[in-house]
Amino acid sequence: MEQAAAPAAPHDPAETRLTVTSPEQMRELGRRLAKLLRAGDLVMLTGELGAGKTTLTRGLGEGMGVRGAVTSPTFVIARVHPSLGDGPPLVHVDAYRLSGGLDEMEDLDLDVSLSDSVIVVEWGEGKVEELTEDRLQVVIHRAVGDTTDEVRHVTVTGLGGRWSDAALETLAA
Repeated sequence: MEQAAAPAAPHDPAETRLTVTSPEQMRELGRRLAKLLRAGDLVMLTGELGAGKTTLTRGLGEGMGVRGAVTSPTFVIARVHPSLGDGPPLVHVDAYRLSGGLDEMEDLDLDVSLSDSVIVVEWGEGKVEELTEDRLQVVIHRAVGDTTDEVRHVTVTGLGGRWSDAALETLAA
């Protein structure tokens, strides 16, 4: 992985840009990101179908040491992966099928889980921002159409005080 931009100034959202060239590198990015996460963190994943959102979340689960295989929760909407150690559980949500905003998400009780868990929401843009102003946004861009290109351009942006000095640039290490 290579870093494409320097971290933002302290008064701006913390941001880093990465180029990922394989699914294994995407999982490794998830494992590295897991080292920065703690209970109460909200991670929003945005990207086209097949961009690598679930692959990144698998790496998060590995890095966090949670129970169970991390798979796409598209049809069940949310899966909870308890920690195998003393870390927080991982709540993996796929909001693709949810058309409403936070009202529909409230049925999942994410606000109750947030303080004790790390919550990762795929397709959450425009749906979960009201849960907390401190959140991590991960946007994954890939070539679309008929392509075998594995290159992904990932932008990780930390919003709110929680992420102002989180050293996101270490994700490129």
